[in-house]
Amino acid sequence: MPHSGPCEYGRMARTPTALLSPADQERRRALRTMKTIALSALLVLAAVFVVSFALQGRYPWLAYVRAAAEGGMVGALADWFAVTALFRRPLGLPIPHTAIIPNRKDEIGRTLGEFVETNFLSGDVVRTKLESTEIASRLGAWLADPAHAERVTVEASAMASGVLRALSDDDVRSVLEDLAREHLIAPAWGPPLGGWLTRVVASGAHHHAVDLAADSIAAWLEGNRASFEGLVSRRLPSWVPRVAHRFVDDTVYKEAVTFVAAVRADPDHPARHAIDGYLARLAENLQHDPATIGRLEDAKVAVFDSPRVRELAGEAWNTVKTGLLAALGDPDSGLRRRASSALSEIGERLTTDAALQRRVDTWVSDAAVFLVDRYRHDIASIITDTVERWDPAETTEKIELMVGRDLQYIRLNGTIVGALAGLAIFSIATALLGT
Repeated sequence: MPHSGPCEYGRMARTPTALLSPADQERRRALRTMKTIALSALLVLAAVFVVSFALQGRYPWLAYVRAAAEGGMVGALADWFAVTALFRRPLGLPIPHTAIIPNRKDEIGRTLGEFVETNFLSGDVVRTKLESTEIASRLGAWLADPAHAERVTVEASAMASGVLRALSDDDVRSVLEDLAREHLIAPAWGPPLGGWLTRVVASGAHHHAVDLAADSIAAWLEGNRASFEGLVSRRLPSWVPRVAHRFVDDTVYKEAVTFVAAVRADPDHPARHAIDGYLARLAENLQHDPATIGRLEDAKVAVFDSPRVRELAGEAWNTVKTGLLAALGDPDSGLRRRASSALSEIGERLTTDAALQRRVDTWVSDAAVFLVDRYRHDIASIITDTVERWDPAETTEKIELMVGRDLQYIRLNGTIVGALAGLAIFSIATALLGT
């Protein structure tokens, strides 16, 4: 970076102006202006010193002016040296303890990281701040506004869509398969299922269930003929022809209506007795018949290990993923509307339910303190690592743009204070010692 001396206000521009942000460009202009003012003050005092020094023999009172100008120049030069030494070597000379920022950049970063870690990333500091902030109440008031709830829904939808797109379909299928094997395939199904079925049959609860199912299915079939279309066929594999879809829908609907009507009309319908007997025998065999238990286990394993089932599971995941992406991307989808409405309701509860507010505030405080206590060194190391990666020249420029303008006031103050000190010292010496 170029060096700025007492007779120049220095070019800082390692970074072209076009590459700086508007804020940094404005800071650069302000810094240059202040450097010009500070340098102009020094030059004015130098001119005053020359004139007063040359004429003080003819006009003795100019000795006081000369002393003030002399002190002002000393103060200006001293403060120029001090300010410049922070960022670069004055006049390019290898003077010790100059160019402090570029030479000690990494140490400054470590010190700053330690300061933040010690004084800000403390569990007590974080808890005190959070406990004094009504987080739940403020969050509730913010979420209760439908516009804010919609905004959260939009952002969450975008995030969820990004996650879904980033997921590997093969990895998801592998995870689902592992979970299914661990929790569905490995445990024996027969005895637990048989015991549960025995209790159901013994209590006769299944009779009411059959009646209720028959009535409900009949009512639904009667009033939802159009809705039934595609109910079965859309679950068929994609390779089944569309004509077969319609045929399956019509056939299944007609058979379902006929069968349900017969079951509803006849309490002694053979289907009812068949269900009773079948369930009783099945419950007994599932608990005590090794052959039945074995067949169930074999069937379970065969089903889950079937390539076609795996293919269907993959197609199901793709269907779910596609549906979710479509719903998340559509502002008018039911999912988005329900999510926005739910967030508004949560916000209203947070503003009115004091007990819920306390629970949320406590949870947030505990979670924040846990994270800070556990990861505060890692968080603070972000500062240290970031500063270490910075180029020394760029670091110097960044810092000078931020604080350089204020530091130029030190040069102006030094000029003024030096002039006053020079005048005072000369006046006192003259008064005490005479000329």
